Amino acid sequence: MMTSFLFIIVNTAFVLAVSPLFISLIKKVKAFCQRRQGPPLLQTYYNLAKLLKKETVYSSNSSFIMRITPYLNMSVVLTASLAVPFLFIPRSMAGVGNELLFLYLLAFAKFFMALGGLDAGSTFGGMGSSREMALSAIFEPTVIIVFAALAYVLKTLDLHQMFAQSGSNLLMLEHPSLFLSGLSLFIILIVETARIPMDNPETHLELTMVHEAMILEQSGKNLALMEWSHAVKQTLLMAVLLNVLLPSGLGFSLLSIPAAALIFLFKGVALSVVVGVFESMMAKYRLFRLPGLFMVALFFSFLTIIVEVFL
Repeated sequence: MMTSFLFIIVNTAFVLAVSPLFISLIKKVKAFCQRRQGPPLLQTYYNLAKLLKKETVYSSNSSFIMRITPYLNMSVVLTASLAVPFLFIPRSMAGVGNELLFLYLLAFAKFFMALGGLDAGSTFGGMGSSREMALSAIFEPTVIIVFAALAYVLKTLDLHQMFAQSGSNLLMLEHPSLFLSGLSLFIILIVETARIPMDNPETHLELTMVHEAMILEQSGKNLALMEWSHAVKQTLLMAVLLNVLLPSGLGFSLLSIPAAALIFLFKGVALSVVVGVFESMMAKYRLFRLPGLFMVALFFSFLTIIVEVFL
């Protein structure tokens, strides 16, 4: 019981603390690739601290939906973070890491973000919510298939057990098809966090906005919570990818927490650099080209299953 309580506190605090760092690091890498100086690595922390001090303004057309969405989003992604161990794997929390529950929680947060974009009554918010739901209707089945392929390879639906298996032996040697799943998980990371080529998180150009349009009417503490919850969601998806392909650092003991924190930070920094370089090499896709990107993830997940069945 005590271990479960410590896991909840430590895991939640860690993901809240490191998530803004990866956002800033990706921006820094993109700036370096473009021969710019870029923002400081702590800039996202400064932005969140500034927004938390500002007044929250609501549209006269908005209802309680816009008021509860930031708090609900943050609560949901922090609940989802319990399914993804960062520092150690608790033995006494069976069922918490169920990947179906994890995916449902992320979809629930996305649904309320879209509702919040519609609730303000602005044209941009409605446009962004409409685009987000249209793309999600196409991409969510792909996400389910990718995680189903992962569950098929590792013979479990529990993310805790997946990471425990990965940590106990070199699964990449036993199951080379995990590399294909890793490519699909990388595409999920890009799409679900609204990064290039799916969306441009740096723009407020109305013709291309998707994610940014839904939070355009948020301000003050609410905007800080929306940005922070988005950073947490990115870190969760990064952790799933990293802990499946590069599981070193996770243990079952509380004594391994400091080493596990340093190892995950190192892996997270490396993946953030990869994401930044990948974005710098790509241009934003036109809206009708995005399903092609989704099909790539779907193809790799099906190929994973085929390789496991026949080879």
